[in-house]
Amino acid sequence: MRHLKDFHYIEAVMRAGSIRKAAEDLNITGSALNRRIQNFEADFGAQIFERLPRGMRLNPAGELLIQHFRAQRSDLRRVQSLVNDLNGERRGHVSIACSQALAPYFLPQQIARYRTEHPAVTFSVQIRDRASAEADLRSFESDLALVLEPVHLVDFEVLAAVRQPVHAIMRTDDPLSRHEEVRLRDCLDRTHVVPNRAYAVRHMLDAALAGTSRQLSAAVETDSFDFMRHYVEYEDAIAFQIPIGLRLPDGLTSRPLASRDMAPGSLLLGQLRGRSLPVAPARFAQRLAEVLQDLPG
Repeated sequence: MRHLKDFHYIEAVMRAGSIRKAAEDLNITGSALNRRIQNFEADFGAQIFERLPRGMRLNPAGELLIQHFRAQRSDLRRVQSLVNDLNGERRGHVSIACSQALAPYFLPQQIARYRTEHPAVTFSVQIRDRASAEADLRSFESDLALVLEPVHLVDFEVLAAVRQPVHAIMRTDDPLSRHEEVRLRDCLDRTHVVPNRAYAVRHMLDAALAGTSRQLSAAVETDSFDFMRHYVEYEDAIAFQIPIGLRLPDGLTSRPLASRDMAPGSLLLGQLRGRSLPVAPARFAQRLAEVLQDLPG
């Protein structure tokens, strides 16, 4: 426990990349911060930073130390949550890494509903692509991840899964809107807007076209699903997104891509494999899992 403040300083230097910048962020003097780091290294018995001409970065020993500290801090939060529960309190903090599609509507609604019952529980939400969400779990930056088609799944313990077909977004007067589902080839014959390769929807599009004579020839590529959705308002184009993130304005509609062209993706709720979550994240995860299971697949 006595080193908690030291770890706070170490993380600040790690993020800032220098003593000077970290000291400014912490509102202390650079000499005091440097002395604190040096004293910790002396107690620890090893240097944890590489001193570079233009700053500092963690060395391998420092990386191991930070990982250990984050695991210990997570365990401490879990014990504190259990103690609060013994006292009849419902407190705690939930950190979530999620795909962009969950940010506009689904997660705000679910968090607000949960906080009406447990107003002392706080949340942090980080928008991440599928690889970064998994990295957040491994580094203990996030308790939970809610992402489409995670990359590795080695450290990802699945708590709930729901199928999500990719939808083509178009104008309401588009001839394709007369069909219950649309063919991918018909979308590609039109001007189309796609996400970049970090995102699962793009991965699914690329996989669907692998081994065929067709390929994406996007007019615009972006890392923002909001941008794609709004772009269709200004040019007669086709964009792509999963339905959980769709709430379209007047003038736009969407249709699912035919499953024979592209199988639905898996939207997964997960945590770091083998980790015992604090009470608040564990209970919110259970609530989310129940909601997800009721979504149409």
